Amino acid sequence: MTKRKLRVEDLYEFVSVASPKLSPNQQEAVFLKTSIDEEKNDYIANLFHVQLDTHEVTQWTYGKERISSPAWSYDGKQIAFLSNRDETTQLYVMLANGGEAKQVTDFEKGVSSFLWSPCGKKIWINAAVKENETFTYKEEKIENKKPTAYRTTKMKYQADGVGLIPQDTYRQIGVVDLETGDVTQFTEGNHQYHLMAVSNKGEQLVIGVNRTENQDNEFKLPLYLVDTGSKEETTIIEANGNYGNAVFSHDDAYIAYTGADRSYENATQPELFVYNREAKTNTCITESIDAPVGDLVVSDAQQGISASPVVWTKDHDLYFQLSTMGDVRLYYASLDGAIFPASQENEHIYDYDVAKDGTFAVVAVSNSVHPGELYKQTIATGEREALTAMNKDFVDTVELVQPEAIVYKGQKDWDVHGWLMKPAGFEEGKKYPFIVEIHGGPATMYGNSFFHEMQVLAAKGYGVLYVNPRGSHGYNQEFVDAVRGDYGGGDYADIMDGLDYVLSENDWIDTDRLGVTGGSYGGFMTNWIVGHTNRFKAAVTQRSISNWVSFYGVSDIGYYFSEWQHGADMNDVDKLWDFSPLKYAKNIETPLLILHSEDDLRCPMEQAEQLFITLKRIGKETELVRFPEADHNLSRTGIPNLRIERLNEMTNWFEHYLT
Repeated sequence: MTKRKLRVEDLYEFVSVASPKLSPNQQEAVFLKTSIDEEKNDYIANLFHVQLDTHEVTQWTYGKERISSPAWSYDGKQIAFLSNRDETTQLYVMLANGGEAKQVTDFEKGVSSFLWSPCGKKIWINAAVKENETFTYKEEKIENKKPTAYRTTKMKYQADGVGLIPQDTYRQIGVVDLETGDVTQFTEGNHQYHLMAVSNKGEQLVIGVNRTENQDNEFKLPLYLVDTGSKEETTIIEANGNYGNAVFSHDDAYIAYTGADRSYENATQPELFVYNREAKTNTCITESIDAPVGDLVVSDAQQGISASPVVWTKDHDLYFQLSTMGDVRLYYASLDGAIFPASQENEHIYDYDVAKDGTFAVVAVSNSVHPGELYKQTIATGEREALTAMNKDFVDTVELVQPEAIVYKGQKDWDVHGWLMKPAGFEEGKKYPFIVEIHGGPATMYGNSFFHEMQVLAAKGYGVLYVNPRGSHGYNQEFVDAVRGDYGGGDYADIMDGLDYVLSENDWIDTDRLGVTGGSYGGFMTNWIVGHTNRFKAAVTQRSISNWVSFYGVSDIGYYFSEWQHGADMNDVDKLWDFSPLKYAKNIETPLLILHSEDDLRCPMEQAEQLFITLKRIGKETELVRFPEADHNLSRTGIPNLRIERLNEMTNWFEHYLT
């Protein structure tokens, strides 16, 4: 059967299959299917059930809203989840043998997370509470409510995707009685508490809280073991770093958690630790591996992920995700030091759960030409059985391009890893336009995962290059740290060296029709590139940074990120300006399309406005496209029709100048 070319609108056709959660009997699992409702112009996530022996899949919820974070009760008789059915995100519980889900909470600010109590009659929750108050239920909406002024004493007063942060509200931990509906607040004080884990006997919690006076220091999160009766605390780790994602072993003897100190600030690789409760000692399980724990891949296909940071078996073995060489792999570790991969190469395990006896796992797997499905994987052999086929029609009918992995030499003779895509329908002897894509972060990575945007460009007739320059995760600590203090230096050289490498190896690339694009850090680098070379005939910069001086005061992360990345604050404006693409605007000859979200607080709208006005004032070829009701994550989780518009704006610009 002849396959059709991929379309921008195929964003509506494929789905995300994620959040597999094994039942206590290990014979069944629930998971989430997230799709986009074109008419509703929103995402819909429903709960599904799969029987592991027969692979029979059954849909359990049918709403037009989003469900997240499904979790079985300890006896397997109930399922709890979060849902935005009631505008705000609230907690729901349903019986595993059928019936409508019951709404358990109705809080003014919703519920951020929850954990079952082993008794099955209570659920621990994390939710926002106003200062000096307890958990309060929604108040009736006031008509014609008058606006009030906003006051802050904290630098951390706004957040991308959130907006202004209420100054009199704190995240507290409480427990809900499922029979009565009563909520009892467990924590108190003007601090942000994080609910991490509940022991299997229900007698202890692991919480994270920073009680220092400097509440702007959001990068120190110690962990404490707290008795649920006496509230007595034992310190697990109190180092200068951010720790979390705690999980008790099945016998409660150990607590696994992830985190990192601030040796390399935000470039520090996350590690996996285990706390021995009897000895009161911490051991770094991943000390021998120079790669980050967790999923660091950037993509635009997966939704509804709630991967556990670590899963224990009853024999005290551990399973976790590790980002390495463009893969996210499932890894195994034992307490005596053994550690090795438990899944294959060249794929992205973006969600998973592991059986208590360690014999099998349920894994959500994507690769470069597949959005993802669930599989039951036998740990000992690696053999897999497909549990879902929800993207089968899409994969069977649409032509998808398999990228070719490349490795070339960058500065300091370091290996740099990337991927080359030929245009869909490639014909030998023809010349094709070519686009370089640059990821954000910079401490993320491109990987062996499905990326709709890349496939769109290939379907439109472009070759595509995307690489992991220094500053990217997944290779080693020195590599990811190398960009700090050197933006526009070795990272810029790595990207250009990658372009030179593929040009030398592929005569089908038309060197007169080169384009470049990227978002966030990739937007900064796009701006930097066109200010330092005229090799590209068209460029599209997205959610970019143009001026580090103004970024310092307007971005939700500016007041620390600039110091971390450039070693400079507002006392060294000259240094910030030297790193700013706006300084080099007069050199830009490449036609530049500027795409930016109006509600972006990470790289605020003014960054695009400054660049656009400056370029227009000096007569450069540029256009600005603003996306309303969109934040920094437009390309991944934004309003669907705006995601379509963004891709159309990009491809239309390249079509105009390159084809």
